[in-house]
Amino acid sequence: MVANRGEIAVRVMRSAREMGIKTVAVYSEADRNALHVRYADEAICIGPAPSNQSYLIGDKIIEACKKTGAEAIHPGYGFLSENAVFARQVREAGLILVGPSPEAMEIMGNKLSAKAAALKYNIPMVPGTEEAITDVAEAKKRASEVGFPILIKAAAGGGGKGMRIVDNAEAFEEQMALAVSEATSAFGDGSVFIERYVSSPRHIEIQVLGDTHGNIVHLFERDCSVQRRHQKVVEEAPSFILTPELRAQMGKCAVDVAHSVNYTGAGTVEFIMDDNLNFYFLEMNTRLQVEHPVSELITGIDLVKEQIKIAMGEALSFKQEDLSITGHAIELRVYAEDPANDFLPDIGTLQTYKTPKGPGVRVDDGFEQGMEIPIYYDPMIAKLITYGSDRTEAIERMVRAIDEYQITGITTTLGFGKFVMQHEAFTSGNFDTHFVKKYFNASVLKDEDADEAKVAAFIMSNLLETAKNGHVTGAITNTETSNWVKNRKQIS
Repeated sequence: MVANRGEIAVRVMRSAREMGIKTVAVYSEADRNALHVRYADEAICIGPAPSNQSYLIGDKIIEACKKTGAEAIHPGYGFLSENAVFARQVREAGLILVGPSPEAMEIMGNKLSAKAAALKYNIPMVPGTEEAITDVAEAKKRASEVGFPILIKAAAGGGGKGMRIVDNAEAFEEQMALAVSEATSAFGDGSVFIERYVSSPRHIEIQVLGDTHGNIVHLFERDCSVQRRHQKVVEEAPSFILTPELRAQMGKCAVDVAHSVNYTGAGTVEFIMDDNLNFYFLEMNTRLQVEHPVSELITGIDLVKEQIKIAMGEALSFKQEDLSITGHAIELRVYAEDPANDFLPDIGTLQTYKTPKGPGVRVDDGFEQGMEIPIYYDPMIAKLITYGSDRTEAIERMVRAIDEYQITGITTTLGFGKFVMQHEAFTSGNFDTHFVKKYFNASVLKDEDADEAKVAAFIMSNLLETAKNGHVTGAITNTETSNWVKNRKQIS
């Protein structure tokens, strides 16, 4: 059973089908006609549209397993994928979770216990506190010792919630109160800690795989530094800035972190890197990541198949020395969001939906033309992934694929993605997690839209003039210049 929806549900089902494994879909009333429902061998409705009445109810998912005879549950990402309580429910029901143990989820699900586990292997940490703050005065003193600016972070959860940058001691107590309040509201846990604020960070993560026989390997890194609201939008593998030596060091640290909790399945160890290439442990995600396709493309490993094999008790069929990097891959998350309006969701109907094709292009999606983007869930429509022999080719293919991707009826992040691919900071590799704040503003996309409108107006005017004069258009000879080219030159 795939206890998820959208593109990740379809993605998991495809690998299962190739392995000869039948799949069961679960769906809410809002997803009755969804692609993952039609793709599965069997499907069961588990409740109303809101996720807290359907996809987040573990009892309903387990009951659906019993009804259909499903033996294992793949949780995808999001929803219950990192929920230790659900993982225990699955175990107690005599079912198999395609993922790590509840114990590993619990430790790595809290940033403080994750840091404690990682410290056993001397993993580099950002200077700060190693336990939750209970005494504000003492924490303020410690913050001064670490040196401002500092970051107050929630111990639970993620997505930037419960996170506050503090520039000086005078602002510490106010920002502390705000961070605790936000963390309590978002996660039901007001525990926070402090770290030195890394001002120009890169977000580098390492993909790991561990089996039930004690074997753990890493599948190299992904650079996820292009973000909005602390959430990733563009990811690539390998990272442009890592040397082979640094890659080996970070890979070993990631494997050690996984060993600290006897990790099984696919997971990701995340690091923050400063402008001097010093790296520090951030957290571990105990599930499959949204951006896993870029790792698959550079290694040739199907991570979903490996997850399923591990859950079946099989040992990894390869060792670390068997793995190598070939080529370069980039992923753009195609969201139903308006980048010109602070990336706010833009829900609606996919009036036109045509995906790009051709060499080195992969689209993981769960929608078709005419379908609606539900307001109840994450607004991601698809993941657009391109692969090339090197980074330049992967970027060129991404630009071409974005141009070929046709979506109307809603605003998407495609235009933003093209802006990123063509920006000098990205093409040179000289960027960090502040890329959006530094380089992007709404006028960039509005100017591009205006240019495209001018092109369309010129073309239409020319066609009308041609029809008026009774000319018959035909193929352009080598000595002719197309009217479109003439008009385009006038515009530029």
